[in-house]
Formats: sequence, structure tokens, C-alpha cells
Amino acid sequence: MGVMMQAFHWNCPSVDNKEYAWWNFVSEKVPSLSQAGFTSLWLPPVHKAANIGGPSMGYDPYDYYDLGDLDQKGSVKTWFGSKQELVELIDSAHQHGFTVLTDMVINHASGADAQEVNPITGDSRWTFFQPQSGKFCRNWECFHPCQYETRDRGTFGEMPDLSHRNPYVFGEILKLARWLIEQVGFDGFRYDFVKGYGTWIVTAVQEYRYVRDGEHFKPYGVGECWDRARTIDNWVNETNAWNDNPVQAFDFPLRDMLKALCDSYGFSFRNLLSWDTLLKKQPTSAVTFVENHDSRDSDKAIVHDKLLAYSYILTHEGYPCVFWKDYYNWDLGKEGTPHGISALVRVHETLAGGSTEVLWVDDNLYIMQRIGYDKKPGLVFVLNNEGYRWNGACVTTQWHNVAFSPVAWWSGKDDSRPADKWASGDGQAEFWAPPRGYAVYAPQV
Repeated sequence: MGVMMQAFHWNCPSVDNKEYAWWNFVSEKVPSLSQAGFTSLWLPPVHKAANIGGPSMGYDPYDYYDLGDLDQKGSVKTWFGSKQELVELIDSAHQHGFTVLTDMVINHASGADAQEVNPITGDSRWTFFQPQSGKFCRNWECFHPCQYETRDRGTFGEMPDLSHRNPYVFGEILKLARWLIEQVGFDGFRYDFVKGYGTWIVTAVQEYRYVRDGEHFKPYGVGECWDRARTIDNWVNETNAWNDNPVQAFDFPLRDMLKALCDSYGFSFRNLLSWDTLLKKQPTSAVTFVENHDSRDSDKAIVHDKLLAYSYILTHEGYPCVFWKDYYNWDLGKEGTPHGISALVRVHETLAGGSTEVLWVDDNLYIMQRIGYDKKPGLVFVLNNEGYRWNGACVTTQWHNVAFSPVAWWSGKDDSRPADKWASGDGQAEFWAPPRGYAVYAPQV
């Protein structure tokens, strides 16, 4: 499926000194990202936010149809830029072969224009929305509690939650999705906080019969179900049960495993086989990632040797997503070298095909092969947990009388190029990785 780039991080316009100019900044990177092998961009929420207390990242939606062209909530532009700049970014991305996703934030809203008394509870709440766009206006009947639903699945802070069973709300969400796909030009959605509403909403958005450029169009979809593997597995199964345009889900349990791999002293590589993840349950449904905008707190972020985690997701199955801040701000992209994310993206796009077969695992060494599929011939991946020495083993591969060359490798202690290898007539070959590092070998077939 390619490699996704999460093209933002928390407070990115301020952190990177690109306030109201983020879309232009991302546009500048599109050619080089395309050359590196990325195939998809995930953008933050693009609508005008409530901006209570200052500009926000958009997860507090106010006017869904104001993409930075109406003077409300403190500015004309969104914190990321103008509508025209957004459209130009999407057009440029399409010209370079990217699909472009946006965050669909439909659980809640914020920044109401007036308070209303909810007759069911008698409470006064901020639920009257009259945005300048004149579209998707809302009142108390659009939010929990109302006459359409007796129970709310989940709340997001203090923001009023939309009642999706209200026919008006349901219809407006479908209209919004249609507008974003058919007129703005997005190719799919990342569904924010899916635990807050029924799976049928996502199914309906995915299955809507969009028409773009005179042809039927099916958007891509991925859900944020931040939970254990079993819950995510159930969410995927329920969402896709009667869905002719299935969605995927972010693999949060895999990310927990990768944090343990990078940050937990004495982590045994045997856990790589036993950890309960969506990738293990449904590899074709898993979007794998190392970091995202929600892991910004010190207790959530991966602190040590993060490239080990990227080497895992970019050599294994699943649809990998790279975090902008890791690639650029923390300089892990390392374009033009074999030592960073860029080289691993190239590995994913040219070699990493077919199923995964583990050839060796112990506490400190992990060796697997991807068997190859179609134009991707496969690879051998070696992960070494030994902190001060190279580590390897003789394994039996699927290749016979074939030479191997290292194409990507990294170590915090030794960046020396691993030696070329040879698989004999019986498939046996010895593969090594540098101290606390990894190496990827390509078969010369």
C-alpha cells in the first residue's frame, strides 16, 4: 500500500515557525518526499477550529466548511494556512502521485455561538452553532443528550458530542464527506476518536457513492481506536462486516511493543513473536506507526534508538506511517544515506513483499525474511540487541546460490557497512547486524 507520512505534529505551526503557512511548508517538501518513496500524506483537521485560548490544531471543530477563507474565530486563515494554499498542496501532492488524507473529527464540536437550555436535563450548554459558511448549523438537538439517543458512547473533554442518530447530523456528515472528496480533492479520511460513535457512521462514509471527474471513487479510511488489540480487532471486524470499502486501523498495541523494544532495558526479542497486536491478528488491516501527535508527552514518547522501531515497521507487513517530526525535526530521515528512515522507505517500496517468516529469535537477536511478491523480491532483516558487539547467526533462507547486499543499516555505535553475504545451495547464510542496531539485506536475483 505504500508508506504514509503524517505531515504534522502537535503545535507544528508554532514549533517550526510556520504559523498560518504550514500548507506551503508541506508543499515545499512534496517533491523530495515523493523521490524518497512516500505515497500518502495525512494532514491535520483542515476546518476552522474554535481556537479558544489561541490557535489550535483543529481537533475542536467549529465551522467544517471554513478551510481558511472566512474571517471568524480570530483569523481568516486556519493556523495552517488559507483554503487556496490547501488546495494547491493537494494538487501538488496529486501531481507527485500522493493520496491525501484529512482528519475527520465528527465526534464533537466546540466554540458555539450561544448557550441553550437542554430541555431534557435543564442544563445550559454551549450548543448553538451558526457558522459564517451557513452550512452544518447546529443546536441542542444535534448533541447528547437529545431525543434520538439515550446514551453517549464517549466524551472528548468538555466539548458537546454530536448525536449521530439525529437524521440531520447523519446527513450533514455525509454531505461533508462528499464535499471533501468531490470538491476539495481529498482521497480519504483518518477517523478521529472512533470509540465515541458507532461503527455504522464510518461504514456509511466509506460506502457513499462518491463521483469525482465523472467516475465512481472509493476513499481510503483508517480509524483511531486507541485500545488493546482485541478491541481494535473487533472494531475493524464490525466496521467492515457489511462494508464494500473496508477501513484499516492504527496498531496502538504494536506501538506499545516498539516503545518497549526501544526504551525498556532487558527487553527480550522473543516478545516480538508473542506481543498481541493488530498486525498479528489482521496484517492487511494494520496501519503501523512509531510516533504520532498524541505521543508528545515525555511518558509516551520513545526516547532511545527510535530507528530500531522504524526498521521494524518498514520491513514487516502492515501499512507504515512515518511521523513528520521524527523525519525532519529529529533528523531521522537521513536522506541520501543508508542509515535512516529514507533508506527504509526505499526498502519497503522495492523489497518488502510477501509474508514474513522468522528465521531466528532469542533474547538479543531477531532475523526474518520477507518471501517476496510480484515485483518485490523480498529481504532479510536482522535486529541486534547487543549493546557493544555485532551479532548474527547462520539461518536457512528460501534463496539458494544467491548473493545478498546490505541496503540499509544503523547503529548508535558503529555505522560500518555490513559485509555482503551468500546463501549456499541449501539456502544457508550468515547474517549480522551492528551493535544495538539493524541491517537489511537484499537478494541479488
